Amino acid sequence: MSVLPFPSFLDDVKEKGLRRALYEGINNVVERLTAGMNVQDLREALRGDPPSRKPNPRLQPHADGFWLHMRPSYFHKSVTGLYPEFRLGWLSTYFVFFETITGIFLMVWYTPSPEVAYSNMLAIMSNVPLGQFMRDLHRLGAEAMVLIVTLHMLRTFFTASYKKPREFTWFSGVLLLAFTMFLSFSGYLLPWDQLALWAVTIGASMVEAAPPEVVGTNLNLLLRGGPEIGANGLLRFYLLHVLAVPALLFVFLGVHYYKVVVHAHSLPPREENIGEDTAKRVPLDKRVYFIPDILTSEIMWIGVTTLVLVVLVTWFFHAPLENHADPQVTPLGTTAPWYFLWIQGALKLGDKVFWGIIFPTIYVGILAVFPYIDTAPSRRWAHRRFQLSFAFVMITGTVILSYMGLPEFGVVTSADSEILHELVKEPAHNHMGIMLPIPFDELRPGMYTTRQFEAASPDEAAEVVSAFNTQIGNGQFEASGSTLIAYLASQHLPVTSLNFTALPNDGGELYNAVHEFEELIAGRPTELPEGWGAVIISDVQDGLKRIDVMMVWQDYENQNGRPILNADGEPTIIVDEAGNPVWRVNSQHIFIHENSQYFAAPGT
Repeated sequence: MSVLPFPSFLDDVKEKGLRRALYEGINNVVERLTAGMNVQDLREALRGDPPSRKPNPRLQPHADGFWLHMRPSYFHKSVTGLYPEFRLGWLSTYFVFFETITGIFLMVWYTPSPEVAYSNMLAIMSNVPLGQFMRDLHRLGAEAMVLIVTLHMLRTFFTASYKKPREFTWFSGVLLLAFTMFLSFSGYLLPWDQLALWAVTIGASMVEAAPPEVVGTNLNLLLRGGPEIGANGLLRFYLLHVLAVPALLFVFLGVHYYKVVVHAHSLPPREENIGEDTAKRVPLDKRVYFIPDILTSEIMWIGVTTLVLVVLVTWFFHAPLENHADPQVTPLGTTAPWYFLWIQGALKLGDKVFWGIIFPTIYVGILAVFPYIDTAPSRRWAHRRFQLSFAFVMITGTVILSYMGLPEFGVVTSADSEILHELVKEPAHNHMGIMLPIPFDELRPGMYTTRQFEAASPDEAAEVVSAFNTQIGNGQFEASGSTLIAYLASQHLPVTSLNFTALPNDGGELYNAVHEFEELIAGRPTELPEGWGAVIISDVQDGLKRIDVMMVWQDYENQNGRPILNADGEPTIIVDEAGNPVWRVNSQHIFIHENSQYFAAPGT
């Protein structure tokens, strides 16, 4: 008679004893969890022993299990090593789930609103346990995901694994690459800092070029949520990043995996006869079963990849966060994300409609339909010289265009703007302006000039500055001094005369900063003839100081921003009606509060 009104574990204990009943109970639970493999089967798999039961229990989880039904139960031995698969497809899938998990963690602490998004990022990096660690992992994982998916696509192309019957498998892979890049791009805006705002602004502006004009204008408004990216735009990018694009990504990831299982992994070209596809016909002596060999290999790749990511974000990589997004201030040298630099480089070649819309569409379209164009049966490298040459041309062109997309190429930035930016730029990418880390106590009100470093020794600096004051009052640099005073008046600064003082050579940060200012000017003699700099520090109110950094130089004739040189290799100076050089001035200013703490990053 049963102990309970229904068969139970106690009945098994009564009938078989505790030890045997407990073992059989654990065995049944394990077999249900693994969809067919019991404790003995797992032990044999982990030891690498052949299965003792028939039919092979290691095949059953692929038919009955939830997780493994999208994976082949066995592989051909030729596709399990480093060539030709490299495990890039598996790592691409791993990064999808890696980004999902780290992204969910960040979602808990983030609100997609311009009023609080930036403060949320600061809170994640400072107050949330492991917040910066998870943010760094998410950002680095996004960059690695784009790279790995691209490399996986290149491997597929070079081994001609896109050929019949795998044309649609390739097509779905191209869609996954596009979703991956747009997923990373849409997440670029979420920190709501200067880098995010202006990088996305550059990318979104290309949509506006879509012909006809009414289509481009409305697409731009639909994407941005208004004429400029604001609350509506941030919310739309957030929904695209966490909902719409991931949904499409998971759907086509399932389609891609389904097609891989249907057609199997293509063998290396040299192992198949031309025009044959024997990937699904795997001889018994060539089979490598998923459990345990492939499974343990993939777990190893996960472990190694995760370790590399953790090491990188712990010691070498930190996700950048610049100052709060400001639509009114365009930062110097802003670029789109690195994987879109090739489009930004193409835009420098000419028409925005052709190079920004038509050219990328043709580029991606060729990749998508290439398997339907290349219908030759052979996958051998010797028979695919044109296809491989075409691939190398595409790669070379992409690299060249990406280089052209850098701010240093084809964009002339005046030397004064670059130097001033280097002096007062906000903290970004672990770098900040030279003036920002100066201790508040060293910011003594006064006027200081880079001319003091023309002295032969620090002891003569005061004499050099005194002589320079005479020159700008009535001498060689009188016109430059007058130009500077007029400029200061236009900036509503109460300065009617210039009286510079020498900085003491006491090793202070202010002295070093002004010295570095002088070296920057001296390094650009052609673009800044007779150039000199000034730093004016003034008290605004208790605990708040204003720093004005100015540059004065002789104006010159230029072409496309470059100085026109005379026969002596010197810039052609512009003179006024009296024959005196014309002087130019440029400046920027920052405010430093006594409670603000800017510290130079370690190693900078």
